[in-house]
Amino acid sequence: MAPSRKKPFMNRPVLRFAPSPNGELHLGHAYSALLNAQLARAAGGRFLVRIEDIDQARCNPALAAHALADLAWLGLTWEEPVRFQSAHLRAYHAALDRLRAMGLLYPCNCSRSTITAKANGACDPEGQPLYPGTCKHHPPSAGPLAWRIDMAKAGGPMDWGDVVLGRRDIGVSYHIAVVVDDALQGVTHVVRGKDLENATPIHHMLQRLLGLATPCYRHHDLITDAKGRKLAKSEGARPLRILREQGVTAKALRAELGFP
Repeated sequence: MAPSRKKPFMNRPVLRFAPSPNGELHLGHAYSALLNAQLARAAGGRFLVRIEDIDQARCNPALAAHALADLAWLGLTWEEPVRFQSAHLRAYHAALDRLRAMGLLYPCNCSRSTITAKANGACDPEGQPLYPGTCKHHPPSAGPLAWRIDMAKAGGPMDWGDVVLGRRDIGVSYHIAVVVDDALQGVTHVVRGKDLENATPIHHMLQRLLGLATPCYRHHDLITDAKGRKLAKSEGARPLRILREQGVTAKALRAELGFP
């Protein structure tokens, strides 16, 4: 079934499903997409699909096309055009420039190994070594730079440390791109997996600093494997494409996930 081409309407709930095409969609993605579409439909709202492909080294157009084909196979329809982040980098850099002009960012050239060594076992909410603020106190003189936000100045969640918002490899981070997109697309409700719940305070902070609307957030349970682990592309979760080729029908898959 082809995606719908309905024009957007104001003052209606807006939900979105926003995969990154750095691998193929699996059951966890299907659940999140179906849930968002169901909630939008029940509220008389709008359902959007966004392709979060700012990381051009890991994402590619073929995987984006596969994702859209998988969603259509599931029976989902969405508004056109689909927003591809790679086509809107200027908007994200503008937001980064605003934060830099506010004096909230500082350059950093610390390597991952350096951060790990200086973190002394401290970790952020995702379990990664907590950045100790080295370059905030001793500005780098040279080298490829990332840009970190000074959480103390920004009034942000201190348990994250000074997170990277300007990446040396892809220019801007997921955090910047997602809050800019949600605001520009008028997203009113963000429904995503619990694996992203810890990032929500960062997004609240950025929305406040940039003067952007804050959607309502809800974080759903994750689909897990037989060992109770979150399904992940990196862990070999079976793609929807493979399930389809094995003869699984969209109706059966939807029923397995609890959707009519």
